Amino acid sequence: MVSVTINGQTLEVEAGSTVLQAAQRLGIEIPTFCYLKRLPPLASCRMCLIEIEGLRRLQPSCATTVTEGMVVRTDTPLIDETRSSMLDMLLANHPLDCPICDKGGECELQDMVMAYGPGRSRFHDPKRVFHSRDIRLSPVVIMNVNRCIQCQRCVRMCEEVVGAVALGTVEKGMDTAVTGFEGSLASCDQCGNCIEVCPVGALMSFPYRYKARPWDLAEVDTICPHCGTGCQLTVGARKGEFMRVRSKEEHGVNRETLCARGRFGLDFIEGHDRIKRPMIRRDGALVPVSWDEAGDYLRRRLAAVESKASGGLVSPRLPNEVLYQFQKLMRTVFATNNIDCSSRWSTPFDALAPLMAGYSRAPLTDVIGVDHVLVIAGNVTEENPVTEYLLRDAARRRGTGLLMLSTRPSRLDADAKAVVRVPPGGEVASLAAVVAGLAAAAGDKLSGDALAEIALITAGRVAGNGGDGPDRLAAALNEGGTVTVLVSVDLLRSSDARGALQQLTNLLQLLRLLGKTPALQFLFDRANQLGAFDMGALASGLPGLQPVVDETARVALARNWGAEIPHGPGAGLDAMLDLCVAGQMGALYLVGTDPLIAYPDREFMARALGAADLLIVQDSFLNETAALADVVLPAAGYREEPGSFTNNEGRIQKVRKFREPVFEARDNLAIFDFVAAERGQILQPSTHVEVLDEIARLIPAYQALTWAGLGADGAFTKEGPTPPVGAFHAPPTGLQTHDGLMLVTGNCLFHNGYLTERSEILNTVANDPYVAMSAEDAAKLGLSDGDQVVVRSTRGELVAQLKVEKQFSKGLVFVPENYRSLRLNSLMRRGEYPCPVKVHKAETAHAIEGTNRVWRGA
Repeated sequence: MVSVTINGQTLEVEAGSTVLQAAQRLGIEIPTFCYLKRLPPLASCRMCLIEIEGLRRLQPSCATTVTEGMVVRTDTPLIDETRSSMLDMLLANHPLDCPICDKGGECELQDMVMAYGPGRSRFHDPKRVFHSRDIRLSPVVIMNVNRCIQCQRCVRMCEEVVGAVALGTVEKGMDTAVTGFEGSLASCDQCGNCIEVCPVGALMSFPYRYKARPWDLAEVDTICPHCGTGCQLTVGARKGEFMRVRSKEEHGVNRETLCARGRFGLDFIEGHDRIKRPMIRRDGALVPVSWDEAGDYLRRRLAAVESKASGGLVSPRLPNEVLYQFQKLMRTVFATNNIDCSSRWSTPFDALAPLMAGYSRAPLTDVIGVDHVLVIAGNVTEENPVTEYLLRDAARRRGTGLLMLSTRPSRLDADAKAVVRVPPGGEVASLAAVVAGLAAAAGDKLSGDALAEIALITAGRVAGNGGDGPDRLAAALNEGGTVTVLVSVDLLRSSDARGALQQLTNLLQLLRLLGKTPALQFLFDRANQLGAFDMGALASGLPGLQPVVDETARVALARNWGAEIPHGPGAGLDAMLDLCVAGQMGALYLVGTDPLIAYPDREFMARALGAADLLIVQDSFLNETAALADVVLPAAGYREEPGSFTNNEGRIQKVRKFREPVFEARDNLAIFDFVAAERGQILQPSTHVEVLDEIARLIPAYQALTWAGLGADGAFTKEGPTPPVGAFHAPPTGLQTHDGLMLVTGNCLFHNGYLTERSEILNTVANDPYVAMSAEDAAKLGLSDGDQVVVRSTRGELVAQLKVEKQFSKGLVFVPENYRSLRLNSLMRRGEYPCPVKVHKAETAHAIEGTNRVWRGA
């Protein structure tokens, strides 16, 4: 610690702190323009100059490190005159168009001039003008370069935080201008973080431009509904109409940054296909009815199927309170444990539970501030963009060694210490190879018993597909002191998700034996997937991830709920569909989910849904699954009901309501009460505050949490004890290798699932549906970037534009899962992921139809 005196106040700060940081701790304001807290100082704007005793010249406080005994003044006449002169120079060429500037009312230059500026300018020459009209750099970013004060915040944010390098400067001195490549941002992330950090109105949001003034907006702080990073948003509405999203530097995991989906993708709430009234099926068609009529119909139909099984599927985009109450409804009112919370896979609870028991519920910035971070599967750039920003910062500024093991490349590969490119479907074998390599590298650090157990897995050892290979990755893990493992949901999509999770357990156990104190977090791509697991929306797991077969846990819950809970594990999604097809499913209850478009076998899902005796769909939008339902119940959407999300860190945060449900929609909790009443039962409690109180009482990780106690940054749920090292799992035998093209899927940068397709703004920046493959495979097939191609499997085909990716591995074909028009799941067969495909140029597809008929028959 070092001592510093600022304006007569003395305090001790950590060595390496800047004068600006010390002043902020004392509550002393020092103006800045170029300074960004999350980036190294630039010291170009000279607004933060201060006097230091013993030095002749003024020094920039943002770049001056405190030394022992330093005496600083921030408010002398010389400093005041210097700040005034700097502002006068900025105003010399700054257009005086505040009345029409979108930044008016929240402009930092306005504030600075009012606080520190001259009363009258000394400059009377004509102002410099770059362009007479604003330049639209992209569908969402528009620029008035005449207003730019050359602080470089936008350029540095784009390059150093986002990693896109889409903005740059031309010319120099007072003629410096910020621009995109050739005046365009066609290749950027369209995240709008440059707009957020711009202190003036140089960079503006085109969708928000000229729509409102900040003082006209009613703003609400809430949580992004898209991926599991859990970014905080400030949503502005004018007279009830959605206007914009911004973020605050001081709160949330995102700390001011957002991705394109978070900043521009909230207009999906204005979707035109809202369900307006309850509907029931009459004479083969859905007919709008009153809630009373829907209740009568539901009561009769439920009574008719009471002797058969029931099942429920709920979306992990819904709040904790809704997820908890849904599983409680299914277990007590419908007397079934047939529950799942993903439409894309059937959750293997037995393999997932040991990992969740040791889940690290802590700030991501702390979790990744270690020697090495291993990122497994997925593409962080496109699945969890803001998490990518934090990982880049850890690698560049904190010296964290990034280790990548994935099928698809990501932008983080450029900052990684080691990269293992996994063949499609090769996650299990590659993880086994890493574990075997780590055991070999550790050598005598392990006991004989541990070595003997680990020897079981060496049979699954394989090499990666290019890159550094598992051995180098294992060596890096062995060298480091502390390790964090981040796991994408791609691992759960795998046909052998259970085997992949077991090999992940092997890896974590081995790291513990080696004293690496590993931390684990998942990179979930749905806003409340961790919450869904915690709330017990699982066939074999109760709230708190307690096994259904745990008699003590089950009896304790039953006593609190005042109802019996079925004894045995229920059916997950796949098993529920089998019950449907076998004619054994009475009522299938779906909440907020559209499995017909998301489940990786459209034909089988359609058959299963059609075979259920009673299909109940509770949703905000009339999606493809709802169109097949017997009963449709209109539910409140995002922003129309309060609740909480638990993000990937284990941080629980408030999702605030800022509009009443439209038409005849009701809160999800109210609909559960309605359904329970039609079964002659009462479901208590009924409000989100009361349900959260019950969650906090019954789920250990949420103990003592209250709605009122969730502050601006939420609160962290509690970690359980680190599980003891158990037996090691041998890799599955008979692992297949694939020589042809294999199709994988996931989210693209501008879309998350199918929800964001309802965003008109995102649809203006998103690519058209596309197929991505390696340059090597494209050349072999005679294909070029931009060609229309046919992707054909044994089940179906789709046509889209080809996107050649130089970094892709041979044999990999990627199609985003975000485009309803492609019906991607029509190509897939359940239990077969990745999916073998053939790719041909669209105009020559008819010439090879005979060949494909033979191939399909094989």
